[in-house]
Amino acid sequence: MDWLDRFHAAVDYIENHLDDKIEYSSVAQAACCSEFHFSRMFSSILGISLSEYIRRRRLTKAAFDIQTSDAKIIDIALKYGYDSSDAFSRAFKKLHSVTPHSVREKGVQLKAYPRISFQITIKGDVELDYQIERMETELRFVGKRQSVKTSRAFKEIPALWRKSNEDGFKQALIDMSWVSPKCKLESLVGICGKEAAITDEVFDYFMGVRYDSKPPSDMEEIRIAPSTYAVFPNVVDAWKRLYSEWLPTSGYELANQPCIEHFLGPGHKIKHELWVPIIEK
Repeated sequence: MDWLDRFHAAVDYIENHLDDKIEYSSVAQAACCSEFHFSRMFSSILGISLSEYIRRRRLTKAAFDIQTSDAKIIDIALKYGYDSSDAFSRAFKKLHSVTPHSVREKGVQLKAYPRISFQITIKGDVELDYQIERMETELRFVGKRQSVKTSRAFKEIPALWRKSNEDGFKQALIDMSWVSPKCKLESLVGICGKEAAITDEVFDYFMGVRYDSKPPSDMEEIRIAPSTYAVFPNVVDAWKRLYSEWLPTSGYELANQPCIEHFLGPGHKIKHELWVPIIEK
């Protein structure tokens, strides 16, 4: 199943469950992807979150139901996941700018958000910088892990780094870095889970540095087997261009190794990198 087929399978799942409970993990599974990565892909490519897309589609379908049936408003609200008519009315008016009851009046203008469809657009106006790094030896990292909710990773991970700066943990890692440099992952790193396919509701985010000596008593170590990585500058922008431009036509797919956010020190032209584990298709 190629990249486009995976996304269309996920959209099929959503469309078939608009009047049922939608588990984000099941949507990601339909795309043969982890929930963590799928949510990043979706929001990066579309510019809206997965939850917002589902909300818009449900309220679009609800408007059609109100127009074409005699069903009670509360029944339609319950059908699309709203516990009360008041909650449904608020959400409906926010999207359509009219109340659900007014839909059955003639001449009412509504907004329809159609089902999305994915296609690859070939772009050549802005180059995409990347490099392939093959780590031939096992890498040992020392630091601390924190539990992160998969659905809130975008907010929780930056908060962890802010806290580490305030309590001195970040500086401790900086002092340990470059003790025995032997590869290009020598600054601060954030290692996401145990492998690229994060399917659980909670995963471990490991904040640390590459370090070969005995770890301090308040830290632990993890090891990553020899792997091949695609390395992209600028973590925030890298996710969008990775999935929409690079991965679909690269001849690679994600490997079962952790993704690594690499934060470089002062003096580097590039502030941070995204290291994505890959294997040839």
